[in-house]
Amino acid sequence: MSADDVRAIGLLQEPKENIVNQKADQRRPGSHRDTAERPGTGAAADSLNTKDMRRVLGSSLIGSIIEYYDFILYATAASLVFDRVFFADLGPGFALFASFATLAAGYVARPLGGIIFGHFGDRLGRKQMLVLSMLLMGGATVLIGLLPTTDQIGLAAPVVLVLLRIVQGIAVGGEWGGATLMALEHAPARKRGLAAAFANAGGPAGGILATLVVSAVSALTGDQFLVWGWRIPFLLSALLIVIGLIVRLKVAETPVFQKLDAEAARKVKRTPLMEVLRNHPRAVLVTLVATLGFYACQGLLTVWGVSMAVGSGVDRSGVLNWKGAAAAVTVAVCFYTARLSDRVGRRSVLTVAGIASIVLAFPLILLLTNGTLWGFAIAVVVGNGVLQGALAGPVGAYISEQFPTSLRYTGASLSYQGASMVGAGFTPMIATGLMLASGGGVWIVALFWMALLAAGVVAVRMTREGSRLKLDEV
Repeated sequence: MSADDVRAIGLLQEPKENIVNQKADQRRPGSHRDTAERPGTGAAADSLNTKDMRRVLGSSLIGSIIEYYDFILYATAASLVFDRVFFADLGPGFALFASFATLAAGYVARPLGGIIFGHFGDRLGRKQMLVLSMLLMGGATVLIGLLPTTDQIGLAAPVVLVLLRIVQGIAVGGEWGGATLMALEHAPARKRGLAAAFANAGGPAGGILATLVVSAVSALTGDQFLVWGWRIPFLLSALLIVIGLIVRLKVAETPVFQKLDAEAARKVKRTPLMEVLRNHPRAVLVTLVATLGFYACQGLLTVWGVSMAVGSGVDRSGVLNWKGAAAAVTVAVCFYTARLSDRVGRRSVLTVAGIASIVLAFPLILLLTNGTLWGFAIAVVVGNGVLQGALAGPVGAYISEQFPTSLRYTGASLSYQGASMVGAGFTPMIATGLMLASGGGVWIVALFWMALLAAGVVAVRMTREGSRLKLDEV
């Protein structure tokens, strides 16, 4: 990485000299091109290290961290808590299956969130939707922390739990598209992959935060963790949401959206979803399949795998700590492969990462389920940290570059959130069901994962390379 890239990722250093005032240029009457993408505009055309860009990237990263803290916190609780608190009467195997089913409900709702927020995001702008998604997510998470258990209010408890999880899914479904486009559409052409990675890195970074908070609370509350201690991480969301809103409200709307041709925009703003399905169905389907393997890594390694390890007697705190360490590796690898995709192309990076994941899938599943902490540690660091990180880096820019500006929020959200629903939402439940059906064999889970990864590689090779395209000419 160049020095500019390092400073941009760190969000630490002020620019050493005044660069072109991009805001004034963006407002120039009659301008319909992305100023940041024009060649020959000086250092600003190639740098993420400007005051405005640091604010945009910081907003995308911090906002995504907070939203995914809430969303992944639920996944952690579904692996460790909810089967014993809300479904204890079903017996161990079926209680875990039911707990993962509530987890899946949030992922099912994510495409709906992408459609709703994408509709208004393509009509009204990206910024307003990001503020609303954060408020919805924070409110649902705090209410989960206050929810009485099944022993206290009976069947109403799991019903309300599912409803709140659906609200979480709708909120995060709107978050990814908005956060990714805020970064991507503000960025210069040759740094779009790296810029979009700030939103994607919020997922694993939020996972680190959620894992460390749960681990700390678990250690502090001990035997009381399953009684009341699990609620503390959910209630902490209220403070995080306030911080996130303060950061988000300071960011301007993206210049590419501001400069949409008025007549062209009117033709699609009524129903962006129908325009996407009518004119870009192939792009939605192919990018959805291309993203499945990435999300399968998350569902199998950090949700199903955590439950398998703890259920086999592996120390819970150790599992959570290694899960957090793997997420840190994910963030680093995500930024590296995103920057690499700016140089060699999105398709090349995604293809190599997908093939490597297929080769390592079976040994990683064996390590994940061998009942030892060292086995879990290797599997989660390599699988979640390196392989998922390599796939996560380019994927935000890869998907977004397949859709025009006037439909980008809806199109990108629909494919990405559809992949999240299948790849992460259903895989823990499917893996549990496959093991029950096969009498406890893990080989069938590995084959399932390999099939998703292989389909993803084929889909990537079927799409165009978007890193060399201008956003306003897609």
